[in-house]
Amino acid sequence: MRDDPIVDEIRKIRKEHTDKFNGDLHAICEDLRRQERESERKFVSYPPRPVTSLPAVQTSQSSVTPSQHSS
Repeated sequence: MRDDPIVDEIRKIRKEHTDKFNGDLHAICEDLRRQERESERKFVSYPPRPVTSLPAVQTSQSSVTPSQHSS
């Protein structure tokens, strides 16, 4: 797999941010929320989408009976 310089840069930034808070997820999330509040960008939240039922998956059973297996 090739190295992607954009992905590498994002990972580097994310690691630096994590290291800044010694991996404390609560502190990391609080800092991100603070950055959102201080930003001049508009952030929106959408309500969750309803879960739609997926059709049941049927498993096929082998038509070979144990006595038909070759030894």
